[in-house]
Amino acid sequence: MFLSFLRTILLYLALIGMIRLMGKRQIGEMEPSEFVVAILIADLASIPMQDIGIPLLYGLIPILTVGALELLFSYLSLRSTAFRKLFCGTPVILMENGKILYSNLKKTRISVNELVEHLRESEIVDLSTVQYAILETNGQISSLLYPKYAPASAKDAGVSVDRLELPVTVISDGKWVEENLKLVQKDKAWVSEYLEKQNCPIKKVLLLTLSKSGKAYLAKKEAAQ
Repeated sequence: MFLSFLRTILLYLALIGMIRLMGKRQIGEMEPSEFVVAILIADLASIPMQDIGIPLLYGLIPILTVGALELLFSYLSLRSTAFRKLFCGTPVILMENGKILYSNLKKTRISVNELVEHLRESEIVDLSTVQYAILETNGQISSLLYPKYAPASAKDAGVSVDRLELPVTVISDGKWVEENLKLVQKDKAWVSEYLEKQNCPIKKVLLLTLSKSGKAYLAKKEAAQ
């Protein structure tokens, strides 16, 4: 029992390490070759996990081999456009100038209903406003509106806006995240004074984020229950 437990931990750590090596994009939007690698690695790991009669090395070697091939193919894809087209494919235009390209829909096996659904997910309901809809190599559909239908930016409207500030977490579930205090140039005394004004002790803080300008977001534990 202990041996099986130990083998599972080692294989788990090996898988995590391999996914980390292949990059964060593996976890999100995967291209065909990446999707195959993810499934294959999971399948290779399940066999030595279940059968302790198989030497652990026999399970690790195929995983490392597949991971090494994926890293090699990723490198070749960066160096060669032809290689990338072969393994990852190329984007396909599904709509152009407000018109649906039915031949490309057939080629990619995407129905009109699926196309419309993807556009609705992008908050597009009037198809005539779409200049381009493109099926990307990762399976996602990108939509580009005609400029006159695109949402106006602050620059277009002639409005001045404050610079975007990235807030960081300084207290999470009642515990300090001290390294983030330096990022917003604050200290515990400043935060404690703020919490005192909010009548909220630290142990009752579910989440507190701060920006450099001092803008705070406070969520109390009572509010989350």
